Amino acid sequence: MSNNPFAKLPEVASFKVTSNDIVEGLPLPPQQYSEMSGVEGGKDLSPHLKWSGAPEGTKSFAVTAYDPDAPTGSGLWHWAVINIPASVTELPTGAGDEHGSGLPQGALQLPNDLRLERFIGATPPAGHGPHRYYFVVHALDVEKIGVDPSATPALLGFTMLGHTLGRAVLVATGEIK
Repeated sequence: MSNNPFAKLPEVASFKVTSNDIVEGLPLPPQQYSEMSGVEGGKDLSPHLKWSGAPEGTKSFAVTAYDPDAPTGSGLWHWAVINIPASVTELPTGAGDEHGSGLPQGALQLPNDLRLERFIGATPPAGHGPHRYYFVVHALDVEKIGVDPSATPALLGFTMLGHTLGRAVLVATGEIK
């Protein structure tokens, strides 16, 4: 598939992200699909994410979840978390609930493309084929990225452009037949 969301961005260091819930290149489990959007078995649970090897100079992290294959012309942002302290290297399953109950102190969830300040699970349209879900940990050179709490994930991406030291990327798939 084409449409790599990082193809035209400046190259940065890569580091490692893993998950107890999702596996690179494999289908998402039901709990990472969207119950709110009516997907049977969906639970809208953000996946466990654990990262290591962030570049020297990292002062904070941001985490995003994005589907570039959504039939919108611009993809769909499922989740964006900012201001994760550099000392944090793991988020538990479900951290992205409506309260951000699993997020570290100081971290903030931005509204996703549904304008909800939480993780929204996968909802690829039935029969649309496989979608890719990019779960990305961005290592930043600032403690606070400085976007308004109502900012969109796309604006966050633009703001991070000059502050990103590295990216850890985990891509899973999803499809509803």
